[in-house]
Formats: sequence, structure tokens, C-alpha cells
Amino acid sequence: MQLRPGWPGPAAAPGTASRSRHILLSAGQEDPTRRRAVRSWWPAAAWICCGIALFALLLRISLSYGMNSDGANNALQGWDILHGHVLLHGWILGDATYYTLELPLYALTEALLGLNTLTSHVVSALTYLIVAGCAVVLAMADSKGLSRAARGAAVIAVLAAPLLTRQGVSILLAEPDHTGTSAIIMISFLLIDRAPGRRFTPPLLCAILCAGQIGDASVRYVAVPAILLVCAYRILAARKIRTAETAIMLSAAVSLLLASFIRAVMVRLGAYAMVPPLTAVSPVAQWPHHAVLALRAIYTLFGAVVAPHTVLGLFGSALALICLLAAVFGFGKVIWTWRTASRSEQLLCVAIAIVWALYVISKLAYPGNPYELVAVLPFGAVLASRACVPAHITDTLRGRLAIAAATLAALLPLTAAASVPTAATIAAPLTAWLEAHGLTYGIAGYWDASSVTVQSGNRVQVRAVRPMPNGEMIPYGWEANASWYNHSQHDAMFVIAYPTSVVTAAIAERDFGPPAAIGHVGHQVILVYKKNLLTGLPPIHPRGSELVIGYYLAAVY
Repeated sequence: MQLRPGWPGPAAAPGTASRSRHILLSAGQEDPTRRRAVRSWWPAAAWICCGIALFALLLRISLSYGMNSDGANNALQGWDILHGHVLLHGWILGDATYYTLELPLYALTEALLGLNTLTSHVVSALTYLIVAGCAVVLAMADSKGLSRAARGAAVIAVLAAPLLTRQGVSILLAEPDHTGTSAIIMISFLLIDRAPGRRFTPPLLCAILCAGQIGDASVRYVAVPAILLVCAYRILAARKIRTAETAIMLSAAVSLLLASFIRAVMVRLGAYAMVPPLTAVSPVAQWPHHAVLALRAIYTLFGAVVAPHTVLGLFGSALALICLLAAVFGFGKVIWTWRTASRSEQLLCVAIAIVWALYVISKLAYPGNPYELVAVLPFGAVLASRACVPAHITDTLRGRLAIAAATLAALLPLTAAASVPTAATIAAPLTAWLEAHGLTYGIAGYWDASSVTVQSGNRVQVRAVRPMPNGEMIPYGWEANASWYNHSQHDAMFVIAYPTSVVTAAIAERDFGPPAAIGHVGHQVILVYKKNLLTGLPPIHPRGSELVIGYYLAAVY
């Protein structure tokens, strides 16, 4: 065999490589192998450090908003899962269970931190971190180099702007309320976008959509229709039936049947009951008004509210408005370039349109309820980032300026929101008083019940009740466990009453008679009895919460 000039022979090749490396090291030059290793790990280390820093800021911001009974009930559900009640037997959950994301996060967090108020804040921060991570990965798809970092920082900037308002913190970092569901939807969109033709994509997509539907019906009514519509369009555009989109369509359709089957099996095995989602369609005459409410809700979600209501004042409002306009620009750009848009961009736009349409035609559109539209925020953040930051930035200086500007736009609202003082724990004085007086089991209105239970670490247990218009006191059949109201297992000896609560001192005395003793903690009144108050309550039933919701909607309309 004849070798080219300068090529080492077979026997000399290994030794020659070692000698070349030794010569480079002797001459004081950097080892190329080591240089490549450093280049491969430092970006990952940088992203991990950024994730840890973001989590710390989100946790600090979450602490500025006190935990309420919604988050406390989720914490109690996670506590039951941690202690072996995986199917949550006996529980009556709300119309969205968050069973496949937030509740496992609660169980894992409580395994480390125990049951306390900090748990709710940690889970809220982790959930929003997961949402932000999914949005960043989706925004960085097809980008390279400096553009990836700039797009990631732009997404965080859009997601951080609402945290300058108290309502934004309440929606995004107070307790699970459809925020985490957007992460499941974005994961499914990312899978379709990055691996449409792989064999594992259809079954994995079906599993993701099934899990999402079990936790939140929003996946059924938003993600699945968006996937079906976009895939149908791409099949028609390609004029071919046997494409990757066909398999994706079938997997999405199968997920509807499979999720219903899994839920039926869970119920058969004794899993939780739940209040069915409110799917009634509102009268057509109300749709224009609902469209206005949807617009206001989106303004609220992005934090584009009146200046005095933001931490940074006029600057905070302007920043949030810019983020909202960037999201609108991203949406419009995808619509304008629809034929050349990526699968993920088309899916995000269709999902936003579906969320908007469902809100407008449903009975869930009422003032102060932007939660049903919360997915628009991360979806809009992805579209804004992809529209405003090109996929490739060849000019190094321009790329670094883009990263610096996006990073500054993200850090300003995050650090400003993190400077807000932590919220006082309203349930702490009441919990301390109850423990000091040996009162460990009682009843109260919904907002004064489970928050006390979690505050005490489950040492003081307070269960929610609701007086009905006909004068009957019933267990609150929403985010509750039937065993809580079993008078053969528990002795409820006190009532927590509050002037502005549904359970006042007058109502408690009307239903249970005069108390043996009365205590006061601030504006709260504790009526102590020498009898088990649970014996006078009817059995718990989800219908109770449906009636409460019905009365509320009737008052709104």
C-alpha cells in the first residue's frame, strides 16, 4: 500500500497522535481535545445556572402573594398521593384536576419540605419555570448561535412582564390554574415540530395528550383540535394522504378515546370524582360583550394595565404593552407567511384562536376570569420571540446587543417584582390561636378552611362548608375529601366565622345554635361548641359545588 507524503503508517498512527499532543502541550499551547470539551459543556452549565437563578426569582416573587385555599387543597391532594393514596379515593376535585403535572410536583416537594405554606410557593415557581423552559425550547427551534440566547431571553422578558402586577402574580404564581397545562401543550407541539416523521412520535404524542386531558380538559378542547386542524391543512396542501401528519392526526384522535377509557378505569378502581367542566354555550347576543372581556383579560395576562398598578409604574406598563404588541406582531407574521411557517408556529396560532373563540362563546367569560386564557401568554411569548429575533444572526456585535437588550428586558421586571415585600400569612395568627386552645378540628367558609390546615402542617384541620339560599348548611363539594365530613371519624367542635365570609357568626348560630364559647382573632370569630357539628351536615356531593357555581354565574349575568 502506498501512502501519501506526510501520512503516518498504520503502526505509527497511534504513537504519532500522542507525540503530536505531547509536543503541543510542551510548547504551551492549549489541548484541542480539552478545548472542545469545554466548548461542549459550558453552554449547558450556563443554561442550568440561568434556570436556577430564574427559579429563585420566581420563588421570591411567589412569596409576595399569600397562599389561599385553592393552593392549600392542591397541597393536601399531593400530601395524600405522597402517603399512598395515588388515585385520591374519596376526593371531589374541581373541573380541572392538574393530576398529571402539578399534583405530582406537590408530592415530590412535600417529600423534601413537608406540608407547609412554602410548598405551595415552591410548586408554583417550579410550574412557571417548566412553562418558561418549554416556551424557550420552542422559541429556539431552528435557531443557531447567538440567536438562541437572544430568543430565550426574549421569551423570559414576555413571561416576566405580567409579574409586575399583583394580579399577574396571582394568576401565574399563586396556585395551579391552567398555567402548567400550557407546558403540556407546548411539549406536544415541540414533538410534532421537531420529530414529525419519527416512529416514536405518534405513540408518544398520544401518551402526552392523554396525560394532559386527564389533568385538564383544556388539552382536549384546545390542543387536540389545533393539531387536527393544522395537520388536515398540511395534508391538503401536500395533496398526499400517507404523510407524517396523517399519523399525528390519528394519534391525536385516538388520545380522545384513550383518555376517556383511562379515566373510566380510574373511576372503576376508586379514583377521585370531579365536577364536570362548564361547557355550556352562552347566548349569541352575549358574544360581543365576551369578546371585549377576552381583550381585557389578555391585557391583564400580559400585564398591560394602568401604570399605578404595576411595580415600575409607567415604565412597567410600557414594557408590558411592548411585549403584548410583539406577540400580536408574531401572530400576524405567522398568518401572513402561513404557507412557509413551521408546524409549531401554525399550531400556536391556531391554539390561540381556539382559546379565544372558546372563551367568547362560553359562560366562563366574566370579569375577573382571565385564567381560561392563560395559555395565550406563553404561546404569544414564543411567537414574539421568533418574530422579533431572526433565526441566524451573523453579525457578532448585533447578536450580543440583541442578547443584552433581551436580558435587560427580562431582568428588570423579575428583579423589580422580587423586591416586593413578602406577603403576611393571614392564617398564621388564627392557626396559632387554635393550637394554643387545643382546637384541632372544625369547619369554616372555603377561604378560611384548608389554608389553616396547611399552615398548621395538618395539626389543625378545618373543612369547608357552604350555606345555601334555602338555609341548609352543606359540605363544600369542591376540592374536598368525603372522609373529612364523616362524623364517625372526626369531631368538629368549632366554626370560624368572618363578617365578609359566606359563614358569618349569625349564620353559624342559626344553623348550630348558641356556642359554648366565643374567641376572637382579628376580625375572625371562633365559635366553640360542645357537640360534633358534622352530625348536622348532609353527605358531600359534587352537586353542591355545581349549585354554588350556578348561583355565582346567575349573579354575574
